Amino acid sequence: MAEVSSIEWTDGTWNPWHGCIKVSPGCKNCYMYRGKERWGRNPRAVTRSRTTFEDPLHWSEPRLIFTCSWSDWFIEDADTWRDEAWSIIRRTPRHTYQILTKRPERIHICLPPDWGNGWPNVWLGVSIENAAYLTRKDILRSIPCHLRFISAEPLLGPIDFGPLDGIHWIITGGESGPRARPMDPSWARLIRAQCLASRVAYFHKQNGGTRKVAGAWGGRLLDGRTWDSIPAVVY
Repeated sequence: MAEVSSIEWTDGTWNPWHGCIKVSPGCKNCYMYRGKERWGRNPRAVTRSRTTFEDPLHWSEPRLIFTCSWSDWFIEDADTWRDEAWSIIRRTPRHTYQILTKRPERIHICLPPDWGNGWPNVWLGVSIENAAYLTRKDILRSIPCHLRFISAEPLLGPIDFGPLDGIHWIITGGESGPRARPMDPSWARLIRAQCLASRVAYFHKQNGGTRKVAGAWGGRLLDGRTWDSIPAVVY
């Protein structure tokens, strides 16, 4: 079975490689870095997994899969293995792969030759932690894709996304961990309002912080309720 994830907006994770290089402020307190350093390993060394690379081939039940949660699908260090990983996605149309990147400028050159207008079982997303990285949204909108999404987590400031045509889903969340930077709830409210106005699915993952409330870091309630919209998945 798939590696079960505690991330509320997915069913499981798949890490064909792990390790990453920090590229923007959202990376500062990366959970992968904490985990690797706790085990005495170098988090900057991008390494092909010896045990999980072909896992999706063995998962019979269809599911949402957050892909490369301990790396970046489009990181240059993984260029040698990516075609083989794309082949696994191609061979498992029963699964839906959520590929989130902070390197959207590399998407065009890393897509498989038969990508066309996008594979139905692949969602492409970008991380945007503050307004300084809005160009990631513009690049994402230029990529032919079945479904595009934005993760504003850790949310580090107010963001006016502007036009959201071509964007189908936005996730917000505060940072967690021992050095978590605080999220002002007004930042999440601003994004929620933009999603509602543009009819974009909105998911608020957590408020963030160093303490769990009802199983989530800082709790999941925003103005007294949870916001759990996820685009429909047709298996």
